[in-house]
Amino acid sequence: MKAQVFRGVNQLSYEEVPLPEIGADEVLVQVRVVGLCQSDIKKIKYPLYEPPRIFGHETAGTIAAIGSEVKKWQTGDRVVVLHHIPCMHCAYCLNENFSMCDVYKNITTTAGFAPSGGGFADYVKVPGHIVRNGGLIEIPEAITFEQASFVEPTNCCLKAVKKAQISPGQTILITGAGPIGLMFAMLVKYFGAKAIVTDLMPSRIEKALSVGASAAFDARDADLPQKVQALTQGMGVDVSILAVPSDKAFFQALDCTRKGGKILFFAEFPDELEIPINPNILYRREIDLMGSYSSSYRVQALAADIVFNRQIDVDALVSDRYPLKDLSAAVDRATKPTPDTYKILLYP
Repeated sequence: MKAQVFRGVNQLSYEEVPLPEIGADEVLVQVRVVGLCQSDIKKIKYPLYEPPRIFGHETAGTIAAIGSEVKKWQTGDRVVVLHHIPCMHCAYCLNENFSMCDVYKNITTTAGFAPSGGGFADYVKVPGHIVRNGGLIEIPEAITFEQASFVEPTNCCLKAVKKAQISPGQTILITGAGPIGLMFAMLVKYFGAKAIVTDLMPSRIEKALSVGASAAFDARDADLPQKVQALTQGMGVDVSILAVPSDKAFFQALDCTRKGGKILFFAEFPDELEIPINPNILYRREIDLMGSYSSSYRVQALAADIVFNRQIDVDALVSDRYPLKDLSAAVDRATKPTPDTYKILLYP
């Protein structure tokens, strides 16, 4: 089969690799669509992992083969493939810190080499632990593979929304109107809150308004804190979500967040970046800082329900489609976006 093999920093090789052999409790899925995630891009562009590997994890496809011990699934079933499932019994899982679980981190789907997601290939193998514990979700007939590929990123955003305890009537600042920021705007509206979105591109500011943001501004607007105050009866926003890795965005969020509010780090910042802050600002204003990384098993069913029942318009997020052989071009487009670049999907 064909796969995009990571051979080193910025080195992708579209090549023939062996079809994964499945064990008795495993499933082989033919990949129909896989989304390009910012985490995939970082793994390709920075020396984070030893090659060779096959990345890709926002996967939807068709079951091509099942092991002899697999009972629930049949060949031909259309499924979302979740690449991580926690153990559910370690100290992290018992505290619902599922993404910190060693099993969650180390058992994943694979198309060969060191297991690394494997969605950038014709076929991906799903380990028995993931098959047995809810890592395959059946796709309803009315839902396309494209739409289904959004279940995993929806889960990640939904986890953050739940962690920040976003509730009806609140106002939320979202920094960045890329595909993730836009998904946050949709989810915030779904939960009955109002989204204020910032970005540097005029087209993305308009896009944020079109998908449900109550207001959207240029992130360079020097009067942004005053405008936010005007929209929140002089209070400031209840929660700020950092969907871009920018220290300027953080300080802007700090200026816009009300006393007793929350700032949630969703985007991963460069390791070398440090943000100096006077702790008395947090102390006196009782600002909570929090992070949200990866997905949560707890919201898995809700994420699928939101996508499958079209509670958010994931179709509006798709801007570019590439054959898998052109993954390098897709990564270039994502790192140097045009005004109309949002979510990029790939097709083996």
